[in-house]
Amino acid sequence: MYSMEQDSIELARSIRKETDLLIAGGPLPTAKPSSFIEDFDLVVVGEAENTMIEIVKAYLENKNPKKVPGIIYKEGSNTYHTGRRNTIENLDSIPFPARELFDNDSYKQYYRDHFGYTMTSMISSRGCPFRCDFCSRPIFKEGFRSRSHENIVNEMQSIMDMGYDLIWFADDCFTISKERVLKICDEVIRRGLNVKWQCLSRVDAMDQQMAGKMKDAGCQRVYFGIESGDQRTLHLMKKDIDLQTARSAVYNANKAGIETGAFLIIGYPGESEEMILNTIHFGTTLPLDYLSFTLPYPIPGTGLYEKVKDDLVEPRKGRIKLIEHTLEFKSQYSEFKLKFAILKGTVQFRIRKYLGQVGYELFGRPFEKITDLLFKMLK
Repeated sequence: MYSMEQDSIELARSIRKETDLLIAGGPLPTAKPSSFIEDFDLVVVGEAENTMIEIVKAYLENKNPKKVPGIIYKEGSNTYHTGRRNTIENLDSIPFPARELFDNDSYKQYYRDHFGYTMTSMISSRGCPFRCDFCSRPIFKEGFRSRSHENIVNEMQSIMDMGYDLIWFADDCFTISKERVLKICDEVIRRGLNVKWQCLSRVDAMDQQMAGKMKDAGCQRVYFGIESGDQRTLHLMKKDIDLQTARSAVYNANKAGIETGAFLIIGYPGESEEMILNTIHFGTTLPLDYLSFTLPYPIPGTGLYEKVKDDLVEPRKGRIKLIEHTLEFKSQYSEFKLKFAILKGTVQFRIRKYLGQVGYELFGRPFEKITDLLFKMLK
């Protein structure tokens, strides 16, 4: 939702006259409800399943939904908070999403046209025990909880029965618990379920045993949140990982036959030019199938936000933050310089990926050296 904050508000304004009740929810409205209560009737704080059911029930029964626990709303100049709800401890108690109510054929056709396969997402767990400086997860403060492996595989089965080719696990980190992952994989294998899936992982959670079992259970690709190729930057981010572990995780997945992707952040507060170039070099030397560079985005409620909150800049209208790499705070580097670094890293990665090591020595190495110098010359 962070990348679509302004779009969400503008959409709410455009349909204001067409609806009686507009509701916002998610990490950003939970952390920054003041940005939404002017344009939405209610802001749901924290997990929304039970809250939304009670809101809809009250609305249908012509009762006041503003008495439901777990919301923030505004009346006149006053803002009211009805109290935070307890988190849902038994995630198995939540029914599967009613995918049959959607126009699945249209979703499938979109993915066929753009990617050559059909895909839908599911979530097998909630929360994360780690406290990365830039992550919105601590906003919910609920720790790590998982559905049972039987319940997870039941939903995977129902998705495959609907004719989807691939499942995207949208968990914050699918591989936090090795025991949990092995149980899920064993259940998939036991049922003989022919399923393909992808997930996110920390690098310190991916050993050879887990990677092999995941591959046997249909895992097609793993995306790693490496975030930086410089140990000093990782310390600033509170990532609690090291570069050798990151490299080993990628190799473990590759050895098992799983495709790999990674995410790297360019321009974190406190980074020197050398640290940025180290990140680009590290990322482009990993044997990855996919590599994404992005700028740091200060989500309210995060440590990163606290670092730069006095230096935030007004977002430019009509820009999509994540797609256009919008710099949201005053940095020692210009947005142009950081965008140049992202482009440089992307090109370096593609040269190595498509031309191999020999091609990289012929074309990539000179490109890297020249663009290193150009990067240092930019303001």
